[in-house]
Amino acid sequence: MKFRETYRTVVAPSDCDHLGHMNVSRYFAACSDGVITFQTELGLGPEDVRSGRQLSFAVVRAESDFKSEVTAGEVIFLKTGVQEIGGKSMIFCHQLVRAENDQIVFETIFRCVLLDLNSRKAVLIPDDIRKKAETFLP
Repeated sequence: MKFRETYRTVVAPSDCDHLGHMNVSRYFAACSDGVITFQTELGLGPEDVRSGRQLSFAVVRAESDFKSEVTAGEVIFLKTGVQEIGGKSMIFCHQLVRAENDQIVFETIFRCVLLDLNSRKAVLIPDDIRKKAETFLP
């Protein structure tokens, strides 16, 4: 699978829970930001989402594996790829990686539908978006 870096940060103490590692919500926040970055590359930038086509990918199912703890001060980055493209849906694969040693610390698969933000219903993926997404297929 072809991946693109879609998010990078330093884990802050406020990102961590009482156990001393990054809180689960931060893993998913990184993926959420990564999807926005990735869909911009596919042709759905912020202006297009807000006032243009008014389409955006929305997660309808997630399957995740937590592989290693992440603590404050670590640099992490997210890689995103496309596993599958359907008529109205796309499966994104996200890998959260510890920058220091390229260790994958978290993996998740997001099944997303392309949502019409006015009707709040899934719509067919336009050809221009599909064509760009196909370049990431395995």
